[in-house]
Amino acid sequence: MSSFTVKTVPTKPIEGQKPGTSGLRKKVKVFEGENYLANFVQATFNILPKDLKGSTLVVGGDGRYWNKEALQIIIKLAAGNGIGKLLVGHNGIFSTPAVSAIIRARKAYGGLILTASHNPGGKDNDFGIKYNMTNGGPAPESVTNAIYAETLKISELHFADVADVDLSKIGKTTYQGFEVEVIDSVDDYLALMKTIFDFDLLKKLIARKDFKFVFDSLSGVTGAYTQRIFKTELGASEDSLMNAVPAEDFNGHHPDPNLTYAKELVDKVYKGDYEFGAASDGDGDRNMILGRAFFVNPSDSIAVIAANASSIPFFKSGLKGLARSMPTSGALDLVAKDLKVPFFEVPTGWKFFGNLMDAGQLSLCGEESFGTGSDHIREKDGVWAVLAWLSIVASRNPDPSKPFVKVEDVVREHWAKYGRNFFSRYDYEEVSNKQGDEVMKTISDMITSKSIIGKTLKDEASGKEYTVGEADNFEYTDPIDKSVSTNQGLRLLFKDGSRIIYRLSGTGSSGATIRIYFDAYDAKDYNHETADALKPLIQIALKLARIEELTGRKEPTVIT
Repeated sequence: MSSFTVKTVPTKPIEGQKPGTSGLRKKVKVFEGENYLANFVQATFNILPKDLKGSTLVVGGDGRYWNKEALQIIIKLAAGNGIGKLLVGHNGIFSTPAVSAIIRARKAYGGLILTASHNPGGKDNDFGIKYNMTNGGPAPESVTNAIYAETLKISELHFADVADVDLSKIGKTTYQGFEVEVIDSVDDYLALMKTIFDFDLLKKLIARKDFKFVFDSLSGVTGAYTQRIFKTELGASEDSLMNAVPAEDFNGHHPDPNLTYAKELVDKVYKGDYEFGAASDGDGDRNMILGRAFFVNPSDSIAVIAANASSIPFFKSGLKGLARSMPTSGALDLVAKDLKVPFFEVPTGWKFFGNLMDAGQLSLCGEESFGTGSDHIREKDGVWAVLAWLSIVASRNPDPSKPFVKVEDVVREHWAKYGRNFFSRYDYEEVSNKQGDEVMKTISDMITSKSIIGKTLKDEASGKEYTVGEADNFEYTDPIDKSVSTNQGLRLLFKDGSRIIYRLSGTGSSGATIRIYFDAYDAKDYNHETADALKPLIQIALKLARIEELTGRKEPTVIT
């Protein structure tokens, strides 16, 4: 055991440290600037209650470029600010869901996660950091606002003169009044998964000769988890795991699990050689599910999981409630009504789900942005979602002598019972902030003046007409803490149940992303291709917002 001294270093506020919905994200070069990370971490420690001193924090990241260097800065600041212990992932690696699980399992004070989630990595790309609370969930706006306010007036940093910790070795480094313990990145998370799913049932599915599956980690953090869970524990073959070694630059992948960025996986599964395909993002909280030549829309994914929750031991006693983010399709609403369980529509951001979970009112939830989860932790969870789907497929195929019930069969049976919400999202990435504001103002002015309400909008090509019943800027009053969230998305709600929603995303490191959501429900005729069913609604939405005129974009960057 060695001692250390604390050095107080003068600093000055740095512009641009306001956290978004998922923390602070900037280019690596910005974070590498003098005291940029240190200012933000010190500001976080400054605004937390005094009982932070002597407490335990969980720290790790998705392994992207500059992750290890950032951790050494945090270790020195933690010691200098009186933190009692840090639990750090082996080689600095922790998935975001794993951090939430460890905070909860080990009753830690909170955690710092180094991630820019699904954003590209590498020295010329993105880095990020966010603080998670004692419940394992993202800090609420009240906390992130306080952190930002502190960054505007910060004047000093408290560094301990401790040497860099070897993060490649599992074990403890002990000082007088401070300890760093490097722990296995997977152990705690795996133990939790074994309390949720029937691993024996999953082993039988994966061992079947008529079932082949493939999981693409896109060279993100979940490679460490898929190798252990699927290969070691469930007996999957080596070739069932793609891009399963985490890389600082994600090996050039854009680690966002969608049809555009996971094209290698999509092509492989659509050839028909696999019954099941899955992908996750950089930090492991998002997921994409594929069947043989069949894409499961994330809005449908959470609805199907909820409708088949009895396939998962964790939910054998029933569901407390269901929830979705506002832009997500209404498919989950129909399941909640059928099961007679409480239902909630919340703004985008996992913290809103967390409040409901902490109050014992929510079991399952999802976002159209490939986020799915439950109250086992307080983050969305990509690997959990894949295990949930495998559990459903396994439960539908108990007898190897009978024809295999495919992912597509499960989804189509769901549509036959509940009807289908045709859903899609257009992303226009890295438009200028001015362009994004102009698009939103175009729609906002129509809503504010109420000129759009009652108006019938027509797609000239098809002749299809939609009459606007309501239009608003979504506002949410949290039923638990009574906080009010405004300006959450511009909504056009049509009398036939269709919806168009416009939002500006805050998850990028530069510029703006315009997101437009399309949702149309059909109770009986669910066999159309999504693009065909939504084409009239899409044309109306793009024309109404003057997308090409204001942005110069003829096509979206990503279609999901």
